Amino acid sequence: MSTMTASPADWKDRKRYLWLLGVFVMGLPIYGYGLVQWTGLSVFWWLTPIVVYSVIPFLDHVIGEDNENPPDAAMIPLNADRYYRWAVAAAIPVQYATFIWGTWMAITGDLRWFELLGLFISLGMASGLSINVAHELGHQTSKIERWLAKIALAPVAYGHFYVEHNRGHHVRVATPEDPATSRFGETFYEFLPRSVIGSVASAWELEKTRLAKQGKSVWSLGNDNLQAWGLTVLLYGAMVAWLGWLALPFMLFQGLFGGALLEVVNYLEHYGLKRERKADGSYERCQPHHSWNSNHLATNVLLYHLQRHSDHHAYPTRSFQTLRNFDNLPRLPNGYAGMILLAYVPPLWFRVMNPKVVAHFNGDMTRANIKPSIRDRVLAQYRSVTA
Repeated sequence: MSTMTASPADWKDRKRYLWLLGVFVMGLPIYGYGLVQWTGLSVFWWLTPIVVYSVIPFLDHVIGEDNENPPDAAMIPLNADRYYRWAVAAAIPVQYATFIWGTWMAITGDLRWFELLGLFISLGMASGLSINVAHELGHQTSKIERWLAKIALAPVAYGHFYVEHNRGHHVRVATPEDPATSRFGETFYEFLPRSVIGSVASAWELEKTRLAKQGKSVWSLGNDNLQAWGLTVLLYGAMVAWLGWLALPFMLFQGLFGGALLEVVNYLEHYGLKRERKADGSYERCQPHHSWNSNHLATNVLLYHLQRHSDHHAYPTRSFQTLRNFDNLPRLPNGYAGMILLAYVPPLWFRVMNPKVVAHFNGDMTRANIKPSIRDRVLAQYRSVTA
């Protein structure tokens, strides 16, 4: 479908109040507990994965895509409308209420093993989704919103994301040097440790370099990583003081699960895509075609337009409500919620996505970002296509 841009005179954001679903989804573990109490069915401890992995992909399929763009004349007032800032920030109190309640319930609730596992996965997924809240806030220029981003990252113990995403990933995206860009032929399970380790190391190095220019030690209080990680230590310490040491492994593992949810989204956003090198050895400016896009409505309203990833990377300072769709871009066949399930099963992922990467480059795989260990084999396979 082609992009639609409404006229300025009659344009209204039809998704204006749907953006509050991003707040609603933070409380899914608590709603699941309410359904358990109401129905007596333990399956509702698993409400968050049920909604994210089945209800949302189904809605994406049924509702389809939303290709409408705001008219240019609406961009300035749309960006200035503080409602959208509040629609994101409002997710944080719900996130913290869910995290505190979920940890308390895990320690005091006397749950059976499958109920505890459902709570753990549900809380971990809510924490993972909260990284998207931090993502949107961390791209703003307001100091308050940037601190809110760090606060949102504390329960999931992923504070380095604040530094690495903005100053690392956005600089190196769609290049072999970016740990958060997945390579053609690389499974999610190969990508996960490479991205996590590489991102932490990059975030530390970025802050070390920045602080050195100011004549400060990397261990100074001005280190954004230490500030964000310090919030996690304070939060976890308070929870341990309240609930005891058994709370610590539960919090740590739900944080790891939440971080893995972020990383699987990273995996599918730039799979196999690569920016071209210029004559001087530097990379071309990031363009919309360096990201996989999706306009599936249900996932987009839950993730604050994160799936319009092409515009986000081409223009990182754009707020979510002003992100645009472009025609003729690499497109995912479903929303992120559905694509995550494919990423978890590498043979299915390769079967669906590898042909799309090949088609995007018109068979010229020398232009793709390929897993180094299979690069020669892949190039030999497609050499006859480009000969």
